[in-house]
Amino acid sequence: MTFPDIVPELKSQMPDLRGRLLANESLTPLTWFRVGGPAQALFTPADEDDLAYFLRHLPEEIPVGCIGVGSNLIVRDRGLPGVVIRLPPRGFGEVTIEGDAVRAGAAALDRRVAEAAAAASISGLEFYFGIPGTIGGALRMNAGANGSETRDVLVEARALSRHGERITFDNSAMAFDYRKSGVDPSVIFTGAIFRGRIAEPEAIRARMDEVQAHRETVQPIREKTGGSTFKNPPGQSAWKLIDAAGMRGHRVGGAQVSDMHCNFLINTGEATARDIETLGETVRERVKQHSGIELQWEIKRIGLKHDPEKWKPVFG
Repeated sequence: MTFPDIVPELKSQMPDLRGRLLANESLTPLTWFRVGGPAQALFTPADEDDLAYFLRHLPEEIPVGCIGVGSNLIVRDRGLPGVVIRLPPRGFGEVTIEGDAVRAGAAALDRRVAEAAAAASISGLEFYFGIPGTIGGALRMNAGANGSETRDVLVEARALSRHGERITFDNSAMAFDYRKSGVDPSVIFTGAIFRGRIAEPEAIRARMDEVQAHRETVQPIREKTGGSTFKNPPGQSAWKLIDAAGMRGHRVGGAQVSDMHCNFLINTGEATARDIETLGETVRERVKQHSGIELQWEIKRIGLKHDPEKWKPVFG
């Protein structure tokens, strides 16, 4: 699908824009699933000032949203109207140490934050070593693993509003819950400060090795996947419910429930976004029939609905 080109008009309204603004840019290579349609416009800002300038001048009627490295994301095949923002490592990926605190840009990889903390003998952020996303995504969904999550270590988050105003959220203002925050979806996170505790480097490294070993042993990390597909219901494991419903290895088109870990969907090579989302909905239906439990998506799904009668811009 090709959208009307809005880039020339936007550029004319923003003569001082320094970032890159592209029309009808495919998002397929920007997601781990390697599926999905184009963004009507894809904006890569030069830095936070450039992003604020862009948002201040972006017409109110144009939808806008932000993506990270696409590790927990399905972009639907018909793509997204409006503007998709992708923060680059240069300008948004710096990680610095301040005593027992770590300051990180929203484009910094979670893994890099864990490594920087370990190098400074700061414990408490080892769980990030096993999360293949960015800090922006971690803030948005309270990312966690191995018994720890973002709300356990966050001091404050920096962000921009839909209109380019700078905002700071302390931990309580983030309104964290399981795999989500309560911050308005239109807010774009630009960075954060985390606090750990000083500990022995050997103990920190040993914990990170445990995290990595666990991932390699039980997760299909070398496949085209999107990470954990569904949230764990209270007191339950999503993968056990999926397995008990007989869905291990189930396929729809080129999409398959992983044989290695039932809460991971994989693109076996030729899947479409519709295949993957349909497979996920089939899993939810079978689990509901078998156990009475309705699984909730953890993977973020964005883009126009597959059914033409239900086309709507969907960010999240």
